[in-house]
Amino acid sequence: MQLERASGWPRPGQPGLIWLGQAGFWIETGGVRVLIDPYLSDSLAKKYAGQKNDHRRMMPPPLSPDDLPRPDLVLVTHAHTDHMDPDTLAPLAARFPDLPFIVPAAREDVARARIGAGARILPVDAGEWLEPLEGLRIDVLPAAHEARERDTRGRHVFLGYGITSGGITIYHSGDCVPFDGLFPAVAALRPDIALLPVNGRDAHRLSAGIPGNFTPEEAIHLAQQTGVGFLIPHHFGMFSFNTCDPEEIDRLAKATSYPTILRPLAGEMLRVR
Repeated sequence: MQLERASGWPRPGQPGLIWLGQAGFWIETGGVRVLIDPYLSDSLAKKYAGQKNDHRRMMPPPLSPDDLPRPDLVLVTHAHTDHMDPDTLAPLAARFPDLPFIVPAAREDVARARIGAGARILPVDAGEWLEPLEGLRIDVLPAAHEARERDTRGRHVFLGYGITSGGITIYHSGDCVPFDGLFPAVAALRPDIALLPVNGRDAHRLSAGIPGNFTPEEAIHLAQQTGVGFLIPHHFGMFSFNTCDPEEIDRLAKATSYPTILRPLAGEMLRVR
Protein backbone atom coordinates (compact mmCIF):
# COMPACT_ATOMS: atom_id res chain seq x y z
CA MET A 1 0.00 0.00 0.00
CA GLN A 2 1.12 3.55 -0.73
CA LEU A 3 -0.17 7.02 0.10
CA GLU A 4 0.34 9.85 -2.36
CA ARG A 5 -0.73 13.46 -2.42
CA ALA A 6 -3.38 14.31 -4.98
CA SER A 7 -5.88 17.04 -5.76
CA GLY A 8 -9.63 16.94 -5.63
CA TRP A 9 -12.05 14.96 -3.52
CA PRO A 10 -11.91 11.15 -3.35
CA ARG A 11 -14.43 9.74 -5.79
CA PRO A 12 -16.72 6.97 -4.56
CA GLY A 13 -14.76 3.76 -4.92
CA GLN A 14 -11.38 5.55 -4.89
CA PRO A 15 -9.62 4.93 -1.55
CA GLY A 16 -8.21 8.05 0.04
CA LEU A 17 -8.62 10.53 2.83
CA ILE A 18 -8.78 14.28 3.34
CA TRP A 19 -7.78 16.19 6.47
CA LEU A 20 -10.46 18.73 7.38
CA GLY A 21 -8.37 20.45 10.05
CA GLN A 22 -7.94 19.69 13.76
CA ALA A 23 -8.95 15.99 14.19
CA GLY A 24 -11.41 15.91 11.30
CA PHE A 25 -11.05 13.52 8.37
CA TRP A 26 -13.10 12.37 5.41
CA ILE A 27 -12.20 8.75 4.68
CA GLU A 28 -13.11 6.96 1.45
CA THR A 29 -12.32 3.27 1.89
CA GLY A 30 -13.27 2.30 -1.64
CA GLY A 31 -16.64 1.02 -0.51
CA VAL A 32 -17.71 3.25 2.39
CA ARG A 33 -17.43 6.97 3.10
CA VAL A 34 -16.67 7.81 6.75
CA LEU A 35 -16.55 11.26 8.33
CA ILE A 36 -14.86 11.66 11.72
CA ASP A 37 -14.72 14.63 14.13
CA PRO A 38 -15.39 17.43 11.62
CA TYR A 39 -14.97 20.99 12.92
CA LEU A 40 -15.95 23.22 9.99
CA SER A 41 -17.45 26.23 11.78
CA ASP A 42 -16.47 29.11 14.06
CA SER A 43 -18.63 27.97 16.96
CA LEU A 44 -15.74 28.05 19.43
CA ALA A 45 -14.63 31.53 18.32
CA LYS A 46 -18.17 32.74 19.00
CA LYS A 47 -18.24 31.02 22.40
CA TYR A 48 -14.88 32.38 23.57
CA ALA A 49 -14.91 35.80 21.87
CA GLY A 50 -13.01 38.37 23.90
CA GLN A 51 -11.36 35.81 26.15
CA LYS A 52 -7.62 35.12 26.41
CA ASN A 53 -7.84 31.90 24.40
CA ASP A 54 -10.37 33.18 21.92
CA HIS A 55 -10.34 30.09 19.67
CA ARG A 56 -10.01 32.03 16.46
CA ARG A 57 -9.15 29.69 13.62
CA MET A 58 -5.60 29.79 12.25
CA MET A 59 -6.79 28.02 9.10
CA PRO A 60 -10.06 28.40 7.21
CA PRO A 61 -12.24 25.32 6.86
CA PRO A 62 -11.59 23.58 3.54
CA LEU A 63 -15.35 23.57 2.92
CA SER A 64 -18.55 24.52 4.69
CA PRO A 65 -20.84 22.03 6.46
CA ASP A 66 -23.44 22.61 3.74
CA ASP A 67 -20.91 21.62 1.06
CA LEU A 68 -20.05 18.27 2.63
CA PRO A 69 -21.15 15.34 0.48
CA ARG A 70 -23.24 12.69 2.19
CA PRO A 71 -21.03 10.29 4.14
CA ASP A 72 -22.22 6.79 4.93
CA LEU A 73 -21.31 7.15 8.60
CA VAL A 74 -20.13 9.80 11.05
CA LEU A 75 -17.81 8.96 13.96
CA VAL A 76 -17.38 11.23 16.99
CA THR A 77 -14.58 10.49 19.45
CA HIS A 78 -15.68 12.73 22.35
CA ALA A 79 -17.77 15.73 23.30
CA HIS A 80 -15.27 18.60 23.09
CA THR A 81 -16.72 21.06 20.60
CA ASP A 82 -13.82 20.85 18.15
CA HIS A 83 -14.79 17.18 17.78
CA MET A 84 -18.55 17.23 18.42
CA ASP A 85 -19.44 20.54 16.80
CA PRO A 86 -23.15 21.46 16.73
CA ASP A 87 -22.63 23.95 13.90
CA THR A 88 -21.18 21.19 11.71
CA LEU A 89 -23.06 18.08 12.80
CA ALA A 90 -26.59 19.46 13.25
CA PRO A 91 -26.79 20.84 9.67
CA LEU A 92 -25.46 17.53 8.39
CA ALA A 93 -28.13 15.59 10.30
CA ALA A 94 -30.81 17.97 9.03
CA ARG A 95 -29.75 17.41 5.42
CA PHE A 96 -29.48 13.64 5.78
CA PRO A 97 -32.00 12.45 8.43
CA ASP A 98 -31.06 8.78 7.98
CA LEU A 99 -27.33 9.37 8.47
CA PRO A 100 -25.95 7.34 11.42
CA PHE A 101 -23.73 9.03 14.03
CA ILE A 102 -21.59 6.81 16.26
CA VAL A 103 -20.86 8.62 19.54
CA PRO A 104 -19.56 7.77 23.02
CA ALA A 105 -22.40 6.30 25.07
CA ALA A 106 -21.05 8.28 28.02
CA ARG A 107 -21.95 11.49 26.16
CA GLU A 108 -25.10 10.39 24.33
CA ASP A 109 -27.13 13.15 25.96
CA VAL A 110 -24.69 15.81 24.74
CA ALA A 111 -24.70 14.28 21.25
CA ARG A 112 -28.49 14.40 21.03
CA ALA A 113 -28.51 18.02 22.17
CA ARG A 114 -25.88 19.07 19.62
CA ILE A 115 -26.70 16.86 16.63
CA GLY A 116 -30.47 16.77 17.02
CA ALA A 117 -33.02 14.91 19.11
CA GLY A 118 -34.26 13.09 16.02
CA ALA A 119 -30.81 12.22 14.65
CA ARG A 120 -29.85 8.58 14.22
CA ILE A 121 -27.47 8.23 17.18
CA LEU A 122 -25.59 4.97 17.79
CA PRO A 123 -23.96 5.04 21.26
CA VAL A 124 -20.88 2.85 21.80
CA ASP A 125 -18.26 2.18 24.46
CA ALA A 126 -14.65 1.01 24.43
CA GLY A 127 -14.22 -2.73 23.93
CA GLU A 128 -17.17 -3.01 21.56
CA TRP A 129 -17.11 -3.59 17.83
CA LEU A 130 -19.86 -3.32 15.27
CA GLU A 131 -20.55 -3.65 11.56
CA PRO A 132 -22.91 -0.73 10.94
CA LEU A 133 -22.70 -1.08 7.15
CA GLU A 134 -21.89 -3.91 4.81
CA GLY A 135 -18.14 -4.18 4.35
CA LEU A 136 -17.32 -1.94 7.31
CA ARG A 137 -16.12 -2.89 10.79
CA ILE A 138 -15.68 -0.37 13.58
CA ASP A 139 -13.59 -1.31 16.63
CA VAL A 140 -14.04 0.99 19.61
CA LEU A 141 -10.94 1.67 21.72
CA PRO A 142 -10.46 3.67 24.90
CA ALA A 143 -8.57 6.95 24.76
CA ALA A 144 -6.99 9.12 27.45
CA HIS A 145 -7.20 12.89 26.90
CA GLU A 146 -4.59 13.39 29.64
CA ALA A 147 -6.57 10.78 31.64
CA ARG A 148 -8.91 7.84 30.99
CA GLU A 149 -12.20 9.29 32.19
CA ARG A 150 -15.42 7.33 32.74
CA ASP A 151 -18.96 8.36 33.56
CA THR A 152 -20.90 7.18 36.61
CA ARG A 153 -21.83 3.99 34.76
CA GLY A 154 -18.20 3.18 33.97
CA ARG A 155 -18.41 4.12 30.29
CA HIS A 156 -15.44 5.80 28.60
CA VAL A 157 -15.67 9.53 27.94
CA PHE A 158 -12.92 9.51 25.29
CA LEU A 159 -12.78 6.98 22.46
CA GLY A 160 -10.66 5.98 19.49
CA TYR A 161 -11.81 3.96 16.49
CA GLY A 162 -10.43 1.29 14.22
CA ILE A 163 -12.01 1.55 10.77
CA THR A 164 -11.66 -1.55 8.59
CA SER A 165 -13.02 -1.74 5.05
CA GLY A 166 -11.75 -2.76 1.65
CA GLY A 167 -8.73 -4.53 3.08
CA ILE A 168 -7.49 -1.36 4.82
CA THR A 169 -7.53 -0.58 8.55
CA ILE A 170 -7.23 3.00 9.78
CA TYR A 171 -6.80 3.88 13.45
CA HIS A 172 -7.98 7.28 14.71
CA SER A 173 -7.00 7.65 18.35
CA GLY A 174 -9.23 10.60 19.14
CA ASP A 175 -7.55 12.98 21.55
CA CYS A 176 -5.11 10.78 23.41
CA VAL A 177 -1.87 10.38 25.34
CA PRO A 178 0.03 7.13 25.99
CA PHE A 179 -1.48 4.93 28.69
CA ASP A 180 -1.15 1.35 29.92
CA GLY A 181 -2.80 -1.06 27.50
CA LEU A 182 -2.97 1.27 24.54
CA PHE A 183 -0.14 -0.22 22.50
CA PRO A 184 -1.42 -3.85 22.67
CA ALA A 185 -4.94 -2.70 21.75
CA VAL A 186 -3.67 -0.80 18.71
CA ALA A 187 -1.33 -3.61 17.67
CA ALA A 188 -4.26 -6.04 17.73
CA LEU A 189 -6.00 -3.90 15.10
CA ARG A 190 -3.01 -4.21 12.77
CA PRO A 191 -3.70 -0.78 11.30
CA ASP A 192 -2.19 0.29 8.00
CA ILE A 193 -2.62 4.00 8.76
CA ALA A 194 -2.69 5.86 12.08
CA LEU A 195 -4.28 9.29 12.45
CA LEU A 196 -2.76 10.70 15.64
CA PRO A 197 -2.87 14.13 17.33
CA VAL A 198 0.56 15.70 17.86
CA ASN A 199 -0.06 19.04 19.60
CA GLY A 200 1.52 17.74 22.80
CA ARG A 201 0.75 18.86 26.34
CA ASP A 202 2.22 20.80 29.24
CA ALA A 203 1.37 21.97 32.74
CA HIS A 204 0.58 25.51 31.57
CA ARG A 205 -2.12 24.36 29.17
CA LEU A 206 -3.53 21.85 31.63
CA SER A 207 -3.79 24.51 34.34
CA ALA A 208 -5.86 26.56 31.88
CA GLY A 209 -8.22 23.62 31.36
CA ILE A 210 -6.69 22.55 28.04
CA PRO A 211 -5.93 18.81 28.13
CA GLY A 212 -3.22 17.63 25.78
CA ASN A 213 -2.27 14.87 23.40
CA PHE A 214 0.69 12.92 22.07
CA THR A 215 3.85 14.78 21.27
CA PRO A 216 5.10 14.11 17.73
CA GLU A 217 7.77 11.81 19.17
CA GLU A 218 5.18 9.83 21.13
CA ALA A 219 3.00 9.44 18.04
CA ILE A 220 5.96 8.10 16.08
CA HIS A 221 6.84 5.71 18.91
CA LEU A 222 3.28 4.36 19.03
CA ALA A 223 3.32 3.72 15.28
CA GLN A 224 6.70 2.02 15.45
CA GLN A 225 5.73 -0.21 18.36
CA THR A 226 2.41 -1.27 16.83
CA GLY A 227 3.54 -1.90 13.25
CA VAL A 228 1.74 1.01 11.59
CA GLY A 229 3.22 1.78 8.18
CA PHE A 230 1.83 5.30 7.70
CA LEU A 231 1.38 8.06 10.27
CA ILE A 232 -0.80 11.09 9.52
CA PRO A 233 -0.33 13.72 12.25
CA HIS A 234 -3.18 16.11 13.06
CA HIS A 235 -4.58 18.43 15.76
CA PHE A 236 -2.22 21.29 14.91
CA GLY A 237 -2.54 24.60 13.15
CA MET A 238 -6.08 25.37 14.35
CA PHE A 239 -5.74 27.35 17.60
CA SER A 240 -2.62 29.38 18.42
CA PHE A 241 -2.63 28.39 22.10
CA ASN A 242 -2.81 24.65 21.43
CA THR A 243 -0.70 23.63 18.46
CA CYS A 244 2.80 22.54 17.47
CA ASP A 245 5.29 23.69 14.86
CA PRO A 246 4.60 22.07 11.46
CA GLU A 247 8.30 22.40 10.64
CA GLU A 248 9.08 20.12 13.59
CA ILE A 249 6.73 17.51 12.12
CA ASP A 250 8.53 17.83 8.79
CA ARG A 251 11.93 17.53 10.46
CA LEU A 252 10.90 14.35 12.24
CA ALA A 253 9.39 12.98 9.04
CA LYS A 254 12.71 13.42 7.24
CA ALA A 255 14.63 11.83 10.11
CA THR A 256 12.30 8.83 10.49
CA SER A 257 12.61 5.81 8.23
CA TYR A 258 9.62 4.01 9.75
CA PRO A 259 6.76 4.75 9.73
CA THR A 260 6.26 6.94 6.68
CA ILE A 261 5.03 10.28 8.01
CA LEU A 262 2.88 12.54 5.85
CA ARG A 263 1.96 15.92 7.27
CA PRO A 264 -1.44 16.65 5.74
CA LEU A 265 -2.65 19.92 4.29
CA ALA A 266 -6.26 20.82 4.97
CA GLY A 267 -8.38 19.94 1.97
CA GLU A 268 -5.64 17.96 0.22
CA MET A 269 -6.35 14.36 -0.69
CA LEU A 270 -4.03 11.55 0.31
CA ARG A 271 -4.81 8.80 -2.19
CA VAL A 272 -4.37 5.16 -1.23
CA ARG A 273 -2.80 3.00 -3.92
